[in-house]
This record gives sequence, structure tokens and C-alpha cells, in this order.
Amino acid sequence: MRKIKKKTMIIASIILIVLITALSIYVHFENKKIDVSEIYVNDSNIPKEFNNFKIMQISDLHNSVFGENNQDLIDVVIKNSPDIIVITGDIIDSYHPDVDISVDFIKQIQNYAPIYYVNGNHEYRLTEEYAEFKSKIINFNVTVLENSQTVINKNGAKIDILGVNDPTFSYLYGYTDDETNLNNYLDSLDYSSDNYKILLSHRPEKFELYCNHNLNLVFCGHAHGGQIRIPYIGGLYAPHQGLFPKYTSGIYNKGNTNMIVSRGLRNRSFPARINNNPEVVIAILKSK
Repeated sequence: MRKIKKKTMIIASIILIVLITALSIYVHFENKKIDVSEIYVNDSNIPKEFNNFKIMQISDLHNSVFGENNQDLIDVVIKNSPDIIVITGDIIDSYHPDVDISVDFIKQIQNYAPIYYVNGNHEYRLTEEYAEFKSKIINFNVTVLENSQTVINKNGAKIDILGVNDPTFSYLYGYTDDETNLNNYLDSLDYSSDNYKILLSHRPEKFELYCNHNLNLVFCGHAHGGQIRIPYIGGLYAPHQGLFPKYTSGIYNKGNTNMIVSRGLRNRSFPARINNNPEVVIAILKSK
């Protein structure tokens, strides 16, 4: 009887080891595979000149590498031929502060489309590194939006591109209320034109603020897709949203405002992404 019990325990242990090994291999490869998600944005406010305008969103790279010298990610950019690229924060990583990885990636994609960038909370944590990073990417004609805006002109029609700092940047001046900080940033922007307005902001949990400022389209990251995605439920946990977060992936709408949330690209082994491949978003504007 003892021999049978011992044999059963050995078999069970072997099965458990095999399952753990298989799961580890699966998670490893899942965290290296990039999903390209197309999202159509239908809005009568989009000028007809911008119909089918293609915006690629890259978010939360966190100095991750896909293929040698990020070639797999670069190939995604080349293959999809975006009209512009928007980067919505945390492209560098405060836990692995190697600025050169992200700088080199931007250097290699600079000629494929104009790039617009806003920072995230990890940039805030790296004051000196962020200053270095910013000075380098400006040399590659990246438009850095820090509570500022610019205009895209196509065949005489215009779209405003606005961008805000992550609210943690106000901590440098003693302010620690994310809601107030971000609202102040948004209030500082110019809304006087009748142009279609696109906002780049790292934080999806502040959707109500974006709606209150009558922005047409907002691109956010930060939530990492909820890290572990449960079928029919969604993400398990996101920073500043906690358990079962509301805004983790895809497009959300309220009134005249659409918000797109990228699941981001971070592919570090811990905490592992499960059922949640790294993602690049392609937003296609459709003028009704």
C-alpha cells in the first residue's frame, strides 16, 4: 500500500513539473508575440481629408526588446505603414533604466512616420535619464508634448494633437493629487479651434476628465491590459485602478469622446502577462 502511494506521489510530482514547465514556456513565448489590433474610430467630426488616416499607438515599452535590436517591433511599424506614430508613456523603465534601448528604437523608426510622444510615470521616476532621453529623441524630429499641442495639416484640413504630462510630474513641485494635477494640465491647453482634437495621455483611469474637456479622441496606456486577462471578464489588475479595472484594452466611448487604451508592450518575465500578448494599436479614422 505504501509503495502504491509513493508511486502515485511520484507520478503526480512529474505531472506537476511537466505542467509548470509547459506553462512557463507558453508564458515566455506569449510575452514575446506582438498583437496588432486595428480599431476603427467613426466620428462625423473627423475631416473627410483624414478619412482612413492611420495612427499607430506604441505604449509602455519599458525598455523591452522584441527580436535582436527590437527588429520584430520595427518590422511591425514598417509593415503597417502608419501616417503618424503616437507614443503614450513609459517607453523607458525606472527598474531597468537603459535609455539607449528606447532611443535606438525611435532612431530606427523615425523615417517611417512622424512621431508624437508623451511621458508616463516611469519617466517621472528617472529625472536625469528622462532629460537625456528627451534631448536625444528631439534630434530625431520627435514632437514631445508636455502640456502642449501641435497641428497636423492634410490638404488644408487640420487636426489638433494635444499631450499632457503624467500627473506625477507635479510631485516635483509638492502637488500629490493626480486628479487635480491632470485637470490643471488639461485646463492649460488651448481648445479655441474647431479642429478635431486628439489627446495623448498616459492615464486611462481619468476618462471622465477627458470627457469633461470635450476631447474627441484620447490615446492612453498604463494599464498593461490588466496584466492577466480572464476570458469574459477582462483584466485582473491595473495600476491606479486596482482589481478588475474598468479601462484596460480597446475603445471606450462617452458622449463625444472616444478613448483607446493600449495593452502596451512590456514583456518582462515578472509579473508575467497571461492571455495578454504585447500589443501595438492601429487606429483608423473614419469620417462619417
